[in-house]
Formats: sequence, structure tokens, C-alpha cells
Amino acid sequence: MNQIGSWGMFPPHYGYGIAQLNFSAGARTGSVVSWPTEGTLLPFGLGRSYGDVCLNSGQSVLPMRELRYFRSFDEATGVLRCEAGVTIGDILSVFVPRGWFVPVTPGTKFVTVGGAIANDVHGKNHHRSGTFGRWVRRFMLARSDGTETECSSDSNSDLFSATIGGLGLTGVILWADIQLTRVAGPWMTVDSIPFGHYRDFFSLSRESEHRCDFVVAWVDCLARGGRMGRGVLFRGNHAAEAGPVARRIVGEKVVVPFTAPSWLLSSWSIRAFNSVYGAVKGRRVENQRTHYDPFFYPLDAVGRWNRLYGPRGFLQFQCVASQDAVGEILDALSRSGAGSFLAVLKEFGDMPSPGIISFPQPGVTLALDLPITGDDVFRLVRRLEDIVVADKGRIYPAKDAVMQPSSFAAFFPRWREVERLRDPRISSSFWRRVTEGLSSTTG
Repeated sequence: MNQIGSWGMFPPHYGYGIAQLNFSAGARTGSVVSWPTEGTLLPFGLGRSYGDVCLNSGQSVLPMRELRYFRSFDEATGVLRCEAGVTIGDILSVFVPRGWFVPVTPGTKFVTVGGAIANDVHGKNHHRSGTFGRWVRRFMLARSDGTETECSSDSNSDLFSATIGGLGLTGVILWADIQLTRVAGPWMTVDSIPFGHYRDFFSLSRESEHRCDFVVAWVDCLARGGRMGRGVLFRGNHAAEAGPVARRIVGEKVVVPFTAPSWLLSSWSIRAFNSVYGAVKGRRVENQRTHYDPFFYPLDAVGRWNRLYGPRGFLQFQCVASQDAVGEILDALSRSGAGSFLAVLKEFGDMPSPGIISFPQPGVTLALDLPITGDDVFRLVRRLEDIVVADKGRIYPAKDAVMQPSSFAAFFPRWREVERLRDPRISSSFWRRVTEGLSSTTG
């Protein structure tokens, strides 16, 4: 394992024990997990969560990439059985040439199947397909009492619902059955449409969702007044025809070699980036044919791009809230001058997840990357959190590093159901932080 830390590089991570999987070349040799003699462990995939949901400071982590085998595939139904350490990228590299795609993908393909289930990831097509968890048919869960339990919506359904979006706390996922979806090939048909104000996004998004499976927007969160939240909407569908054979796009093309200096991260540099990005992307383009890789995973072409945020790292803030609350958040951001290079706007549909504490709900989701340049950014994020609490929205645990326990309880009132089913030998820095004291202070 090259790194044990979160993608946002905050909070700082401390010493870990490394637990072991007893597998050799995909074959089990004895008990599946070597549980530590003391303390807790946490399954760890590729560390692409942004805060402390993938951290277990002072305890042990269990690297999962060793479980990286495909076990079976039903060509008639499209159901893939794969081990939990298989990544989205692994699946695409093998199955897109065979005419299959993952039904839901986040903005990076460097995510394990176990991590996708644990965080119940979503993508640009939530209005059509919901979360990743909706496409999980069953999985095998290893617990510290030595049991292995097959879970589905029909069998051990309580563990099934607690594990999807359950942040890796209910046990170690060994394998999962994932329903893939048919595609003609690797190509997408994509439109990019500029808009002048965040309010314009909503009518454009609704119109686009009737036509397209995938809809998302970039917004300039430093723009103010009549241009507040200006941006570019991207929409697309898998191409109906296979077309020519595509060059296989593998891994990262460029790697950021060192952590950027703090002075690079300022409102002027973000404003300059937004101006250039708006100029490059700010013209209407329709029916553009592109490979799926730059459409779904533009940042994957830059290895360790998180280093661009400097030595202190960054906070990612992602919420789902009402249109008015998103407007209030954008106003607070533009007034603060603490802009985000990558501000992403999307509407969630009414597609309930099977997960007890999954993040998506109907509303507008806004994701922000905020460089940690001083204490002001923490005060700003607390202000944004208060807006979301008052709006009865939610903040995404996979992106969080600073959420208050009282806010977590308001966002996820069913968290105790997960706690009841949590494996007592599994914990995380996030879970300890957000649940500490809640049992005695909330009903």
C-alpha cells in the first residue's frame, strides 16, 4: 500500500497497524481476516474518501486491494460477481469491450467495489439510476465473530441495508454481485451548455434530465450579483452505436510530483482558473462524440492532483439541499472570497437508496473543494453546515472532515440502526468523531 491517508490530506493521519487478509492468489488459507489482538480495524480501499471516513487513527486498517479477482459473470443477465478490492476501472477495462458498463460511477474510477458500497456512491445519472447500492444484488460479509453472512434485500436484509452506505462498519465485504448495464461501446454523445446564473441551471437541468442519462454542471462560486453561480452544464448519453475501436485509456497520464506551495492557493488564482475554465468551456457544443474516460473521469488523468491544494490539504464540502439553500451557500462563498477550483452542481432525483444512512435525497447537491489556507476556511464550512442543517438537507460523510455530531444526528436520524449492527471490532475516525456523546444527548 502506497498511502494510508485520505484524499483531502486532512485530518493528518497517525500510526496504524496493518491487518491481514488470509488469501493467496485469490484462494483462502484459513480464516478470511486476521483480526488484531487489540483495538479495531477498518477496511481500506484506495483512500479516495476526502475526510476521515477511511481513517482509523491509532488503530488498524485492513488493505482490501488483495481481493481483486472477478469470480463470475452471467452474460445473459449482466450480473458480475467480483471481490471487494476490484476497482471501477478494473471493471470498465474488462467489460466495456464486451458491451457492459457500471450502472453508477462516481467522478473517479479509482474506487473499489467495497468502497463504492460502503459510501453508496452516486454519479451524474442519479435522476435515472439512483445510487450504486440500488444495483448491488448481494454480497458476502465477514464479521469478527468468525461468521460469513450472505446478504441481500431478501436475506439478512437488515445487514444488507446497514452495509450499503454504512461506511465499512458492519463487516468486511468479501465479494459482491453487481448488475451491469448494456452499452454499445466506449463512446458518449455529449453537450456542453453555458449558463449565466445559478438559477438558470435548474430549468436547464430539468430539460436536460428528460433527454439525457447524465447531467452535471461546473459553477464559478466566486462570481457575484447577476452572474452568481454562472457555469457550464454537461449532459450526455452512451452512444447508440459502437463506432471505431477506441484507444484504451489506462491510469494517470501526468502525476503531480510534489505538494504545491501555499501561496499558490488564493482567491486570485481561483478566480483566474475560473475565468480560463469558463472561457474554454463557455461555448455551446452539441452532439460531441467523446470517450467515456474524459466525460466521467476528467481528473483521473492527473495523478495525485490533491497535491495541488498545498501542504495543509483541503476540505471537500458536499451537501444536498434546496435551491434556496444552495443560493445562500453560493452567496456566502462569493462574499468570503474562499472559492473552489472545482464546484460541481447536480440535482438528485427521487430514487431512494436501500442504505439506512445513504447520503442522496431529493434536492440539489453542491460539491466544493476548499483549500485549507487558514482558520477562516473552518469557520466558513461551519457556516455552510449551519445552512444545510436549517434547510433539513445533508452533508456527505465520504467528503467530510469537520461535521459536528449534532449535525450528523440531524442529517442521519437512523444512525443508531447502523451502530446496533456495527461489528464491535470495526471503527473509524469519522464514526468516533460524529457519534461521540450522541447516545447520552439525543433520543
